[in-house]
Amino acid sequence: MCELFGASASKARGYSSWLTPFRTRGGGTADNPDGWGLAWWQAGAARIEKAPEPGHRSERMRQLAQDVSGDLVLAHVRKATHPAVPGASNTHPFAHACCGREWIFAHNGMVPDIVGRPCRLDTCRPEGETDSEFAFCQLLAGIVDSYDPADPDHWLGRLEARTSEIALFGKFNFLLSDGSILVAHGHDRLHHAERADGLALVATEPLDAGDWHPFAPGELRVYRDGALLAGYAP
Repeated sequence: MCELFGASASKARGYSSWLTPFRTRGGGTADNPDGWGLAWWQAGAARIEKAPEPGHRSERMRQLAQDVSGDLVLAHVRKATHPAVPGASNTHPFAHACCGREWIFAHNGMVPDIVGRPCRLDTCRPEGETDSEFAFCQLLAGIVDSYDPADPDHWLGRLEARTSEIALFGKFNFLLSDGSILVAHGHDRLHHAERADGLALVATEPLDAGDWHPFAPGELRVYRDGALLAGYAP
């Protein structure tokens, strides 16, 4: 049921040591054959590439895994569930604007009952049919009135509250970024690793032999420049 990888670093760097094994999780070593996607940031500017095909067979994903460089990375391999068909518009990660910034989101889990619920953020209109993208819009709606990059404690508290509300609909592991921070929420299957060289990693399953730690159910962690900015325990 999908897998996630994210990284926050103190400076631009490559991620092939983790993206290469993560790519094989896209239908090779794990049953996630229905799409792959990568988002990365350099100097605050985001790029996204994705395709509704197995990541482990994708020459483009292989190339990107080797070449991508930046201070933030977010990746996803998909096992299609809701809807249970591959498609470009249903391939993660998704991007939407809110609060004067572009946000990028990827999800592992299922929250199908979120689809069709009223969303007070009229500008966030899902392009695909996934419960994930509908949940993304609901997340952004939860912070639209409180987001202030100069006061992260306030709006991150609102984000944590909205996350807990959405998690009641099912399983809600996700990664979210505005190009400055990396937000990671572990519902039932997510791990984190903090390295001494200014690097924080998040993945569904550990991707190297280093020390990885499971998220507590309902734990939310926020990273900036490779360091933990805030943490919220259930």
